[in-house]
Amino acid sequence: MVGEGPVGGAGPSPVCQRERETPLVGQKGRETPLVGQKGREKPSEGRKEREEPLVSQDRWGKTSVGRREKPIVGQKSMASSLAEELDWSVPAVMGERSVCSTEVPAGNKASFRETSLSGCDSHVPSSEVLEAIENVIQGVLQSLAQKKAPVLTVANRTDWRNIEFKDSVGLQMVPRCTTKQIRSDCPQSAPRFALMLKILSMIYKMVQSNTYATKRDIYYSDTLLFGSQSAVDSIINDISCMLKIPRRSLHILSTTKGFVAGHLSYTEEDGTKVNCTCSATAVSVPSNVQGIKNLISHAKFVLIVEKDATFQRLLDDDFFSKVSPCIMVTGRGVPDLNTRLLVRKLWDSFQIPIFSLMDADPHGVEIMCVYKYGSVSMSFEAHHLAVPSIKWLGLLPSDLKRLNISKDALIPFTKQDQNKLASIQKRPYIACQPLWKKELEMMAASKLKAEIQVLTSLSQDYLSRVYLPNKLQFGGWI
Repeated sequence: MVGEGPVGGAGPSPVCQRERETPLVGQKGRETPLVGQKGREKPSEGRKEREEPLVSQDRWGKTSVGRREKPIVGQKSMASSLAEELDWSVPAVMGERSVCSTEVPAGNKASFRETSLSGCDSHVPSSEVLEAIENVIQGVLQSLAQKKAPVLTVANRTDWRNIEFKDSVGLQMVPRCTTKQIRSDCPQSAPRFALMLKILSMIYKMVQSNTYATKRDIYYSDTLLFGSQSAVDSIINDISCMLKIPRRSLHILSTTKGFVAGHLSYTEEDGTKVNCTCSATAVSVPSNVQGIKNLISHAKFVLIVEKDATFQRLLDDDFFSKVSPCIMVTGRGVPDLNTRLLVRKLWDSFQIPIFSLMDADPHGVEIMCVYKYGSVSMSFEAHHLAVPSIKWLGLLPSDLKRLNISKDALIPFTKQDQNKLASIQKRPYIACQPLWKKELEMMAASKLKAEIQVLTSLSQDYLSRVYLPNKLQFGGWI
């Protein structure tokens, strides 16, 4: 399963307005703050709250209809179409695997601090965080006093035996999971043992002083000691899982690379008001999604866009206002933790349909599965991250045939593509998704893939003018 993506990248280009044409007949079917810093400069004030959206759906799919706007002549209201045709049945799912560490079966461990079904983020008080760390250190000291080699016991996060799928959650860690021991008396694991104590010490100081750091801040505080960013990332996840405390409560922030645009305004933890609707460019996903509040939106749906180039194109075409009010989010490839947290928060806050727009290739499908079901390595935070209600809007392999896309515009599979697709097809949630299974079989049979940009072979603005309006108007998602 894939992990979090790399950092960096410039912001998208400004919005330019274009006149909308009627779609053709479709088919049914902030830079992150350094240690001790908080927030960012305050942009323009947010708009005042607008009327309730036309259609909203609760977590279980019950639809309620608000004030109805007059639809475009000759067309069915998109919001009405979404309410009537969206199938909210939640399908099923799967992910990854493990130094001188001894694997042992765990007892009936206490469950990870979870988000409630109402969607409220779990916040652990600082006193509890400090106490949890002190308990770990006390255990180390007790072992030393008894002349025993100290060990740290962590769950085997990447072992499929520790993972189960739950419709309303996605991938999650089972209560009785196997564990591994990070031993201090083993040459292979002793360095990791020392690094875990070092990072625990840094977390303790940050919680005490109420300061925050990103994973990159921690790595660059002593690059020679930590060796690599990936080592720091893995240790932080192990600590979060071991303490059963979400990473945000450990005062560790993820570096944000995602963007959000469209009909959304909110207030950040430090009081900064952000209005994505007024912004001439996309807004960076906040580095502390847990801290944002007063979310207001008139959007009818959320559109997750895989790639930055496609996101910018839709932004330039003013897509989020022309077709129907919506919120657009991109993780710019494999989504970082904050982008996944934001998508989950939007779902918890508004319960509106969420669609994904990915390349028609195994990598795009993998990314969509991370948003929808979560990843094995982060299954202990499934309640904060996965959104099982996400629908696959495009680019579907069947769309390539329906639109008569020339084979010359398609890209042959590599060996890596074949292996990735074969791996995805074996996952449990695919068996529970017959329409997905059919699309993946079609992709495997053709051994061809396509990027979303292939639609420009039909016309430069085909994506925003024809393809997406038709899909949304006539229910072309699975």
